[in-house]
Amino acid sequence: MPKLDRYLFREFAQSTFAALVVLMIVSLGGVFADVLGDIARGRVPAGLMLSQLGLMVLNYLPLILPLGLMLGLLLAVGRLYRDSEMPVLVATGVGPRRLLRPVMMLVLPVVGFIAACSLWLGPWANDYSQRMVAEGNRNLLLAGLEAGRFVELPGGGGVVYVGAMSGEGSALGRVFVYRHDEDRMDVTTARTGLLTVDGAERYLDLGEGFRVEGPLGEGLDFRMMRYQRNELRLPDAQTRAAEDNPEYATTLALLSDPRVEARAQLHARIAPPLLALAFALLAVPLARSPPRQARYSRIALGFLGYVVAMNFMSLGTRWIEDGKLPSALGLWWLVLPLLAFGAWMYFRDGQVAVPRRRRGAEAAR
Repeated sequence: MPKLDRYLFREFAQSTFAALVVLMIVSLGGVFADVLGDIARGRVPAGLMLSQLGLMVLNYLPLILPLGLMLGLLLAVGRLYRDSEMPVLVATGVGPRRLLRPVMMLVLPVVGFIAACSLWLGPWANDYSQRMVAEGNRNLLLAGLEAGRFVELPGGGGVVYVGAMSGEGSALGRVFVYRHDEDRMDVTTARTGLLTVDGAERYLDLGEGFRVEGPLGEGLDFRMMRYQRNELRLPDAQTRAAEDNPEYATTLALLSDPRVEARAQLHARIAPPLLALAFALLAVPLARSPPRQARYSRIALGFLGYVVAMNFMSLGTRWIEDGKLPSALGLWWLVLPLLAFGAWMYFRDGQVAVPRRRRGAEAAR
């Protein structure tokens, strides 16, 4: 490998790595807040916080990596112009087209990793996350119940309070359960409780208690009973997606699925690596600037283009699902023009336009 290619590749890789680190830190904050919110609402067991965080990051990588790649190239090429290295390279016969080799040495592996995350790792992480949550919710101790603390039922359907709990989390004491639906509420108390599992469903086997049922609003239609044994079904901590949901299906399964939702999901997985390639090609001509010109305006312009393209990708996926766009068209109306525009901008970068007078004189000759 020529020394120039090694130098440029190192500069591009360092800037891209730095941009990705910053983006990952920012994104981890948002993902961590989402996971904590799900845990607080009882949708995700508290013991699965770290595993859910890692799996969610894998699912978001196809959206984070294209932006990090583009920003890294913008910063690296912009620095070459700012420090007058690019004019020196041009003077020696190394123009922007010569940068294609070191740029592709970085871009192609990153685009391949984005494709792997979008087509395989992301769907696998999504499905595995759902299965981990469903399995973890079979244990009350993992589901977030603690002695002496009120815990909201999944979906906001009520509150559970446990006064005492055994070490393994199955035997309970001094249990209070409040549940409600559209117009009725149900308050149940018990001296003892026991967790039982029947397949994928969980039940509280309560003993020696009272149950009061009545209207949520106005009215006196209350009923109270004393029981020796009562069995309450606990709602799922997180509603599992249907088995035929395209979001949790593999890409190979989507290829043979004729449904419109499956077609939309397939195009949504194909688009991120192609958009990353288009943004990488646009980064080099977009970073061109005189030595004393501020380069952060170009970064803001590139970030704005990324946000617009990703929003159109999300809207296009929804339009396909709603039948507003034909599934055969998919997201090619967004990806192919952006790829063509990025290639055209890259290969015309650095070309000097011939003045009109000169062109007229040459035509007259």
